[in-house]
Amino acid sequence: MHRWSSLLVFLCLLCSAVLPAQENQRLAPTPPMGWNSWDAYGLTISEEQFKANVDWLNQHLKQFGWKYVVIDEGWYLQHPENAGKSGADQGYTLDSYGRYVPAPNRFPSSAHGAGLKAIAGSVHALGLKFGIHIIRGIPKEAVAKNLPIAGSQFHAADAANPSDLCAWNPDNYGLKNNAAAQAYYDSLAKLYADWGVDFLKVDCISSPYQANEVHMMSAALKKSGRPIVLSLSPGPTPVSEAADVRQYAQMWRISNDVWDLWSKPESDTNTFPQPVKRQFKNLAVWSSYVEPGHWPDADMLPLGYLGPNAGWGQPRHSRLTKDEAQTLVTLWCIARSPLILGANLTQMDSFTESLLTNPEVIAVDQHSRNNHPAVQTQTEIVWTAEDSDRKHYVAVFNISDQPQETSYTWKQLGLMKARYRVRDLWQKKNLGAAAWMKVKLAPHASALYEVESF
Repeated sequence: MHRWSSLLVFLCLLCSAVLPAQENQRLAPTPPMGWNSWDAYGLTISEEQFKANVDWLNQHLKQFGWKYVVIDEGWYLQHPENAGKSGADQGYTLDSYGRYVPAPNRFPSSAHGAGLKAIAGSVHALGLKFGIHIIRGIPKEAVAKNLPIAGSQFHAADAANPSDLCAWNPDNYGLKNNAAAQAYYDSLAKLYADWGVDFLKVDCISSPYQANEVHMMSAALKKSGRPIVLSLSPGPTPVSEAADVRQYAQMWRISNDVWDLWSKPESDTNTFPQPVKRQFKNLAVWSSYVEPGHWPDADMLPLGYLGPNAGWGQPRHSRLTKDEAQTLVTLWCIARSPLILGANLTQMDSFTESLLTNPEVIAVDQHSRNNHPAVQTQTEIVWTAEDSDRKHYVAVFNISDQPQETSYTWKQLGLMKARYRVRDLWQKKNLGAAAWMKVKLAPHASALYEVESF
C-alpha cells in the first residue's frame, strides 16, 4: 500500500510540474513582436535581402523582444516583377503535391527540394522565430493538373472550389468544406512544420471571414506536431466573429492594410489604405477581446525606409511625422496589438530605432492589462491600463490638427488615488507626484505615462 501511495504522490507532483509547463508553452502568450518583408520589399525579397534584415534585427532589436522574422507574399514566384502585368509569366513553383515551394532563383538554398528549411535553421540559430505568408486555398495550377494531395487518396480537384476567388489575388481557388480540403491543409502544415516554420500568416481569410478555412487551417497546424502561430489577414475581421476567431487563431487583423498616412477625408470610405487615425476607433472596439494567446492585430508598423519595392506606392521614407510615428507606436502598445515592423532594417534611421528600443514602452505592450479608452472626444483620446494594483499606464493622444492642452483628474480617468507619482516613458524621466494629469501636445502627438500610487 505504501508503494502505491508513493507512486500516487509522485504522479501528482509530476502533473503539477507539467501543467504550468504546458501553460508556458501557450502560443503567443504576449503580443508577437517581429519584422515582415511586405512594406519594404513587396513580392520581391530575396534570400540575401532577408538574411541581411534578420542579421540587423538580431544585432539591434532582439534584446528588446523582437523575435519573429516573416517572409511575406510571393516567395514562390520566380518573376515577381511580372505581377499585375496582364498575361505575363510570374513563374509559379509547385511541388508534385500542388504546394507552393520557394523560387530557387530567389532562394538558392531551397534548390533540390530543400524548401525553406535552411533559412529557418539560420534564423533559429540566432534564437529567433521564422514565419511565412500564404494566400488561403489551393493553387489554380494544382487544380488544372489535378495533382494528388500528399498523405491522402484525394486530388486537388476534390478540394478546390473554383467559384471561390480572392478579390485581389488570382493565384488560388478557395477550398470546399470537406475531407479533401482538410487533407490539403494538413499537407501544408506538415510541410511547413518540416521546414521549421513558427509563424504562418494566412491572407484573404479574415474579410470576408472564411470560418471553414480558418477552422481547417487551425486544425492542420495543431496536427503538425510543431507550435505555429496562426495570423489572419487582412481585416476588418467582423467583431461578430470574435468568439470564433479567438478560439482558432493567435492574431487577426482588425482593419485593411495600414500605411504611412495620418488621415483621410471622412467622405473617403475606402478601407485601403487604412490611415493611422482610424485605428483609434477599431482598437477601442476590440479592446475587450484582448487576452493572452489571442490578439486583435492593428497591422504592421509602416515606419522607417519603405523600399526598394514598397508593398504600396513608390520607395520612400515613411511619410508619418515624428509625432505621428510615436503616436502609432504608443497606440499599438497601450492597446496591446502585435508589433510587426515593416521597415527595411538595413536602412534604419536613428529616430525610428529609438521608437523600437524603449524597453519601458515595449513593456506596456507586452505586460499590461485591462487596456481600454477612458476618454474619447473629437480632438483627444486617453487610454489607461494596469501593471499592478499600484501601477498604471496612461496614454494621451491629440488627434486634432491644432496644438492642445489636456488636463484630467485621476478620478476622471478611473484612477482612485488622489495623487500619483508620474514617469514619462518616452522621455524616461520622473515628473514627480501630481494630483492630476496635465499635458501640452502638438498636433497628432502623444504622451505615455506610468503612474504609481504611494
